[in-house]
Amino acid sequence: MGERKGPLAGVVKKMKNLEFYRDKRVFVTGHTGFKGSWLCAMLLMAGAKVTGYALPPIDDGICKIIGFEGRMRSIYGDIRDLAALQKAFDEAQPEIVFHLAAQPIVRESYRDPVGTYSTNVLGTVHLLECVRQTESVRSLLNVTTDKVYENRKWPWGYRETDTLNGFDPYANSKSCSELATMSYCSSFFAGRRLAVSTARAGNVIGGGDFSADRIIPDCIRAVQAAKPIQVRNPVSIRPYQHVLEPLSAYLLIAARQYEDASVAGSYNVGPDSCDCLTTGELADLFCKAWGAPACWVHTGDNGPHEDAILKLDCAKIRAKLSWQPRWHADRAVAETVNWTKAWLDGKDMADYTQKQIQLFLFEQL
Repeated sequence: MGERKGPLAGVVKKMKNLEFYRDKRVFVTGHTGFKGSWLCAMLLMAGAKVTGYALPPIDDGICKIIGFEGRMRSIYGDIRDLAALQKAFDEAQPEIVFHLAAQPIVRESYRDPVGTYSTNVLGTVHLLECVRQTESVRSLLNVTTDKVYENRKWPWGYRETDTLNGFDPYANSKSCSELATMSYCSSFFAGRRLAVSTARAGNVIGGGDFSADRIIPDCIRAVQAAKPIQVRNPVSIRPYQHVLEPLSAYLLIAARQYEDASVAGSYNVGPDSCDCLTTGELADLFCKAWGAPACWVHTGDNGPHEDAILKLDCAKIRAKLSWQPRWHADRAVAETVNWTKAWLDGKDMADYTQKQIQLFLFEQL
């Protein structure tokens, strides 16, 4: 294999889990979304042959901002359309599959529970069925959420062996997605050269997330409008992490299980315990990183139920795959602010995003 050219050469040479992806056929559902866009940017930098399947991106979304779609095969379709999804699989013949397509917002799941279950449960079943019908697939990672666990309001982190039973429609639909994955593994994938894992990540922040009802996007919208940031639940505790943290774990899991199926399973992916912060503390970090006149106020919350405390025990992925987080919450917020200000200043965001990925990867070596 020849020497890799370009700014990522040193990283790819030293990071086996990225070098692994060169020339691999990779299928990503939800590639036009926030996490999916960052994941595709990383895969393309690593030299993978990427096919994406997702709903069309919004005009001002991160997918359009960083403009990577011209370097990959991008198919627009609904995860609930089995025939269209199977056609995409038949054409791509992927070796590795990352399933990120989802309805990811808790409050939206209360507004549209049927749509949420349809996308998150039936969509996962469709994905699993396509994998069942596609012999080329060797590694599958279903990305769910830290909210899949039955919340006992414990002050300690949930482990992968704890009960799956999310409370709200979003969390519960993701619990069902996990169960469907387990069923397919037992019923159809046993004895096949295919490794399957699920990844349960904590709350993710990063540049290019413009979703409604998320704290950092709400902060950005408020400062753009020169208004105080409205915080609904300042004492709710969540495991906050930069988007590149779980993505590096996803890439590691999928690569390792491709080579050694015995490591497949369910993995929590979250920050150090010191980065399990209240929403108010996260808003403080944002205001400090953004600078004056950013500030926040507690508005109260008459909305639907959301769990007050949620932490993850990530001992399994640390011990089994030697993964560990790299950026603490203050750095994660600062890099999110840096990305956002670069975008608002009209910088080349494809280049800026690549440089931020390189920064993240180099610093962990």
